[in-house]
Amino acid sequence: MKKSMLPVVLAAIALSPAAFAQSGGDTYRPDLAVGEGNWFVAGNVGRTDGGTADRFGTGDFNVFESREGRRTGYGLAAGYRWKLAPAFGLGIEGGYTDLGNLEVRNAFRDDSVDQRDDENALRGWHVGGNARWHVTPAWYVGARGGYFRASDNSATYYNSVGQDLGLESGGRDGRNSWYAGVGTGWNATENFSVGLHYDYFRAKSGDLRDPVSGVTFEGPKRSTALLGLTAEYAF
Repeated sequence: MKKSMLPVVLAAIALSPAAFAQSGGDTYRPDLAVGEGNWFVAGNVGRTDGGTADRFGTGDFNVFESREGRRTGYGLAAGYRWKLAPAFGLGIEGGYTDLGNLEVRNAFRDDSVDQRDDENALRGWHVGGNARWHVTPAWYVGARGGYFRASDNSATYYNSVGQDLGLESGGRDGRNSWYAGVGTGWNATENFSVGLHYDYFRAKSGDLRDPVSGVTFEGPKRSTALLGLTAEYAF
């Protein structure tokens, strides 16, 4: 199976009618009544695809192959989720994601662990919605998505012969975009769960401006994806 098929498989599991047919009973937070909700905090860490995810589901995650540009990414989020049905919860979330500015191997060297000074450093804030289906009390499938605001990409752009184009970059405009993800995992307790998730971030580098003509145009995409382990604690 190709690595790019992973998010498709996860989504198929999440939406499988057979999965819902087997659920039965009050599997989503039995301690809550339908209509009630709870706060939660979550974190994830994993590997990015090296900046080749042009669209959802196209990331390359061969963990046995070294690849230039692949980094360790992580994210933090908090939110509130309502129990809308015995096996289903729907909520809102907000948080921060760093898509590869952390070099774990540098922790054992004298080099900087945080690579924020890299001109291609990609990170940003996000806000959106999330959903969880508890197929059984121990097994969940989930989805998330919403608005993503990427970091500035203050970089120098060159033409095909290496000449500096003199474009102004790193502006505030042109960096609004979106994110989406799917995953599945294990409910260790009613409050704590761990799982494997695929998150795609449609990141934009921001508008570019030609200072000579004053023309402003859209900069290149920096979209990437993160495949990693997720842990959530629900209060």
